[in-house]
Amino acid sequence: MDRREFRIENAYTYNRRGAGKWILSHLLRYPLWPLLALAATIANNLAYSNIQLFVGKGFDVINKPGWTDDALLALALGLGASALIQGITGLGRNSAVEFIAQLLERDAREEFYADLLGKSQTFHGKQRIGDIMARATDDVRQLNYMFSPGIMLITDSMMGLIVPLIFISTLNWRLLLVPLLFTAALAFTVYDYNRRLKPVSFAQRESYGQMNAGLAEAVAGIEVVKANTQESREGHSFRENARRYRDHFVRQGMLEARYLPLLVFSVAWGAAFLHALLLWRAGSVSLGQVVSFMGLFGALRFPTFISIFSFNLVQLGLASAERILKLLNTETELDENERGEAHPIQGAVAFENVCFSYNGKPILKDINFTAQPGETIAIVGQTGSGKTTLTRLINRIFDADSGRVLVDGIDVRDWQLESLRSQVSTIEQDVFLFSRTLAENIAFGCADADQGAIEAAAREAQAHDFITGFNEGYQTEVGERGVTLSGGQRQRIAIARAFLTNPRILILDDSTSAIDSATEDKIQRAMRRISQERTTFLITHRLSQIRWADRILVLQHGTLVDQGTHDELMVRSVDYRRIFARYEN
Repeated sequence: MDRREFRIENAYTYNRRGAGKWILSHLLRYPLWPLLALAATIANNLAYSNIQLFVGKGFDVINKPGWTDDALLALALGLGASALIQGITGLGRNSAVEFIAQLLERDAREEFYADLLGKSQTFHGKQRIGDIMARATDDVRQLNYMFSPGIMLITDSMMGLIVPLIFISTLNWRLLLVPLLFTAALAFTVYDYNRRLKPVSFAQRESYGQMNAGLAEAVAGIEVVKANTQESREGHSFRENARRYRDHFVRQGMLEARYLPLLVFSVAWGAAFLHALLLWRAGSVSLGQVVSFMGLFGALRFPTFISIFSFNLVQLGLASAERILKLLNTETELDENERGEAHPIQGAVAFENVCFSYNGKPILKDINFTAQPGETIAIVGQTGSGKTTLTRLINRIFDADSGRVLVDGIDVRDWQLESLRSQVSTIEQDVFLFSRTLAENIAFGCADADQGAIEAAAREAQAHDFITGFNEGYQTEVGERGVTLSGGQRQRIAIARAFLTNPRILILDDSTSAIDSATEDKIQRAMRRISQERTTFLITHRLSQIRWADRILVLQHGTLVDQGTHDELMVRSVDYRRIFARYEN
């Protein structure tokens, strides 16, 4: 089953059972372009071969007594027409193949991006961002190069081999001896070349992904690198990755340096000339046929020479396709459940004997509790006790291993994923902002919001004043991940985003940790107002927020050891008093 959290409606379905089949399924989406390219390639080579026949016939004409200018003019016009056809068909071939290459690159990039959006959080948690970006950019680009000029040159080479052989057979079948022997030798040597080139091409693409992943991590964590004075270490690591990438190119160069087909062609060319002259001396062929034959045999140099370049592009394209398919075919744990429940949520949440583990390590064990619509539930516990993981089971970022998580009495796995997540909003301590305007970041979960609604949400989140302090106001562009804003400003933008989406279930995961006390008091009052209308889960170290929760869940090593109000827990729960005392200190 193809499980995804997100699908594009009426998306084209490609065959993912192998790199070759996947590429072919992309190609067959536009059947007219390959047919046009093939037809133009055949016509182009027919025209070129025909030129050689006209040249040979010219020699025969002038070697016969009584030749006329009209005969030579007819040959010249025929040659000129063939050259014109060759030029036009060459242009048509190149254009058709370029269209194919660009369409394939666009479609593959779109398919890959949509598939990444549909992968679960567990999948993304295991991936290196730089390697994914290498596959989404450079590997997809290699598919383009594989067709233009790679496959275009191979197709042209095949026709450039077949058509001259056919024309040679029409001159005299005895002239086929050396060309056929050369063709057999060419096939063997090119096969051997590709056999040795394939592992180098695959290793080359893998090493590029590793180099890009290391670079992306170093740049993303540049603050940590500088704070720990590890610039030299990271520079050394990058140089090692770049050296391995370079070494694969050196290995490729060594294989190309030992490329035998060109040597085979040179020997065969001399042998063909000798054979043709012997046939001419025996009277089996005319001088003009010898000239035409040598012109046609000379055409075989192109497929011989270009194979050293074109087959490398195809091997790199196949290697890139394998890397892309490896991610496309990776199973994801969650499915969007298109036919699931899709209606407004009231906000009741229940955990029934819920257990969850990550990479085989138990995180939550036998969790049971119920939250009524409009209740505020605080979750407290030591670091690593499973507080954040518990909330991520509500909107199905993760799925429980056993037990059930219910929203309004319905298992979350029975909800349509988009409907469920659109009504659950999470504000985390590590806020992610996009490289867009402040207004666009606030309205990210509610794209049709007008300016008035955006500003109202910003005021509730105590963000309006600092936003209007910027020269561009709400149209101020923020850097990637919001690096141009302070931690408190980023958190207030995230809170405004949550306010604007008006969720039925609100999850606050230490969402005011970077905000000063005075601003936090104002935000808390706003949160209390909106919390009366929705179910709120609160993870925080702020005692003032814990106290006003309707109920508090106490987690210890993934186990729910107690639950109740602040006053109840202070009386009966040793674990809660210990945690509460730690927060006070």
